[in-house]
Amino acid sequence: MLLAGALFALMGLCVKLGAEHFSQTELVFYRSFIGLLVLLPLLARPRALLTLHWRGHLLRGVSGGTALWLYFYAIAHLPLATAVSLNYTSPLFLAALGLRHLRETATPRLWLALLLGFVGVLVLLQPVLRPENALSAAAGLLSGFLASLAYVNVRRLGQQGEPEWRVVFYFSCVCSAAFGVLALQEGLAPVGTEQWPLLLGLGLSATLAQLAMTRAYGQGRTLVAASLSYSTLVFSAALSAWQLGEHPPPLAIAGMALIVLAGVLSMTARPAVAEPNPLQEPA
Repeated sequence: MLLAGALFALMGLCVKLGAEHFSQTELVFYRSFIGLLVLLPLLARPRALLTLHWRGHLLRGVSGGTALWLYFYAIAHLPLATAVSLNYTSPLFLAALGLRHLRETATPRLWLALLLGFVGVLVLLQPVLRPENALSAAAGLLSGFLASLAYVNVRRLGQQGEPEWRVVFYFSCVCSAAFGVLALQEGLAPVGTEQWPLLLGLGLSATLAQLAMTRAYGQGRTLVAASLSYSTLVFSAALSAWQLGEHPPPLAIAGMALIVLAGVLSMTARPAVAEPNPLQEPA
C-alpha cells in the first residue's frame, strides 16, 4: 500500500510538471490511453469483455473521468499536497451519500468525522485560499465528491458480478475516447523528446499504483490498507518540497492531518459502505 501511495504521488508530480505543456484534457487522455495499452492483453479474450451493464460502465467512466479532470486542474493551480488533500475528502462525501441515499444510521463517530473533515478543509485552505485560487479549490473538492460517486458506481458493478479488470478496462476506454475527442477539438500540443518520459511516467505510475493497491486490498487488512492510502499525502508533500520547492505552512499541515483523521474515522464508522475499493484511485 505504501508503494501505491508513492506511485500516486509520483502521478501527481507528473501532472504538475506536465501542466506546463499540456492541458488537463490532454493529461487525462494520456493517463487513460497508456493505462489502456497496459490492459491490451485482455483483447486476446474478447468474449471476456462482454457485459450487460453498459450503463453502469458509462456512469463510472463519466463520473470518474470528470473527477480525474478536476483533480488534475486542482493540481495544476494549487500546491500539490493541497490538491491531493482536497481530493482525499472523497470518503467524507461517501459517508454523507450513505446517510442521504442509503438511509443509514449516523453514529457519533461518523458525525465527528464529518465535522473534523469540514474543519480540516477550512484550515487547509486558509494559507492558500485567495480569489484567484477559489476556482481551483472548488475543483479539488468537487473531484473528491465525484470520486465518491465513481466509487458507488464501481460498488454497484461489483454487486452485479462485473470483475475488477473489466471495470478498469471500460473506465480506460471511456476516458480515452471522451478525452481523446476533446483533446483533438482543443488541439493537441506537440510532444517532444522531453515530454514523452513525463507522459509515460504519468500513465505507468497511475496503472502500477492501481495494481499495487489491488494487491494490498486483496492480501492485507482492508482498514489498514485504507489508512495507509493516505500516505499519498505524505509522499506528495515530500515530492513537492523536493522537486517544486513547495513547503506547506504549519496551518496547511494541520488541515491535512485533520482530513486524514476524518477519513480514517469515517471508514471505521461505516466499514460496510465506506470501505475503499482497490479500483478507486485519487480521483
